[in-house]
Amino acid sequence: MDSVETTHGIAVETGGPVLAIVDTGGNDGTMLVRDRMSAPAITVPPDAECQDALQLMQDHECRRLPVLDDKGGLVGIVLKTDLPCASLSPAAPLSTFEQHYLLRHLQVSEVMSSSVITTTPDTPVEDAARLMVDRKIGGLPVADELSRIVGVITETDIFEAFVEMFAGGRHGLRLTLAIPQGKDVLLELCTAIFDQGGSVLSVGSFDGPVSGKSGLVVKVQGASEEHLVNTLEALGDHVVDVRQV
Repeated sequence: MDSVETTHGIAVETGGPVLAIVDTGGNDGTMLVRDRMSAPAITVPPDAECQDALQLMQDHECRRLPVLDDKGGLVGIVLKTDLPCASLSPAAPLSTFEQHYLLRHLQVSEVMSSSVITTTPDTPVEDAARLMVDRKIGGLPVADELSRIVGVITETDIFEAFVEMFAGGRHGLRLTLAIPQGKDVLLELCTAIFDQGGSVLSVGSFDGPVSGKSGLVVKVQGASEEHLVNTLEALGDHVVDVRQV
């Protein structure tokens, strides 16, 4: 069973083939959809003109709108690419007048997709990302336990979470390790870093290219590169790459 522990501002998630250590700065960051989604959701009714939907997207700098009926029920989703001005073929361009005509006379219900995949506020961001990858979609409306749409999470939100989880843009010593699959390395890894006077910025695992091995990416600050590499090698963790970033 997966577990999460937080100590010294470090959230450690273990269990399964993927692990992550995130520097939370002492905050109770949970990395759930509710923490990353845009809320409240910007929505549109099905009888709205496409022109109004486009204006909403421009005003709120978004590319998709959940479509709600008069009772607040989710009946579809409309993407910017669904709108006439965005989906025209360059081979058969319409005049500006014709584009505006379509935007004014087409309703959202005529261009939206009625098949909508949703997620929940308590879904882990990695599971929302997995769903988006599997379904090849760029965003998900977020529905609460009463099926009310309370937000939207997009690929941009996932990218931002990814950057934070791997301490992107923060300077430190970045190490890539190859470790035997199934080996519990978190305790010895953190101990080695802390004994060197260092602090963990991030840790993430991935399926390694070699059968039976997992890859591990670690970013730390305050530890000696030479001493840390020697310590990890002595523990049986092969250091594939090390660099200051």
